[in-house]
Amino acid sequence: MRNTIPYAGQNIAYWTKRAPGYSSVNQEELRTGQRRVWSHALDSRIQEHFPNRLRESIRVLDVGTGPGFFAIVLTLLGYQVTAVDYTPAMLEQARKNAGNLAAQINFLAMNAEELTFPDNSFDVVVSRNLTWNLHAPHKAYEQWSRVLKPGGLLLNFDANWYRYLYDDRAKAQHQTDRENVRLSGAEDDTAGTDVTAMEEIARQAPLSLHIRPAWDLETLAGFGMEASADPEVWKQVWTQDEWVNNASTPMFLISAEKPIGIGANAS
Repeated sequence: MRNTIPYAGQNIAYWTKRAPGYSSVNQEELRTGQRRVWSHALDSRIQEHFPNRLRESIRVLDVGTGPGFFAIVLTLLGYQVTAVDYTPAMLEQARKNAGNLAAQINFLAMNAEELTFPDNSFDVVVSRNLTWNLHAPHKAYEQWSRVLKPGGLLLNFDANWYRYLYDDRAKAQHQTDRENVRLSGAEDDTAGTDVTAMEEIARQAPLSLHIRPAWDLETLAGFGMEASADPEVWKQVWTQDEWVNNASTPMFLISAEKPIGIGANAS
């Protein structure tokens, strides 16, 4: 029987249950070389965009922070960080993972599609593995563009997650990934997750049907953003196990700048 719980409630229920396990993944990233990998991936792009700015002068919004990995990494680098998530259980894990840094991070419960910040509030907006899961991703991009200052930078890391639910070729490739995980002995990134529940949510998420990052670039252009995609960023940021698990669904990066003339006079 199809789940009749509204999408938002169903989503929060899933991620509330998933929070401790997802937090363990972030804790592992913080303990290992992945912290250095992601620190470089974020910092190098922000510094290239703002070559004459001190890190402590740059305001960053981490949307869909989950257990706080990006927020922690960026705070350690010296940026001013605000981190939002729709699921209180995720924010609880994020504060725990941040430890003494939690006092430096502005953690807030907030819907990525309905940000309550004033226009032109942040220099940078970052996100990872969030947009695919949103009920109205176009609204999210509109909001993220709105809260960026003119000249600001958006960095969104995501993938065509769950496209295999609608595409026979993608389904065959996904099944090959699962077999390769078994044969290689790689750590299975679906272990301990409710795949059935996640697929039920993904069937309701509009981006499961779209070809990305083409959809993202077109949508951001509609909001006046100057966007580009790096379809091979996975080579920089993924571990070998992540690649074995997700070879058919490589991570891409959407980079977008808010032109100086857009929103400059907004309140």
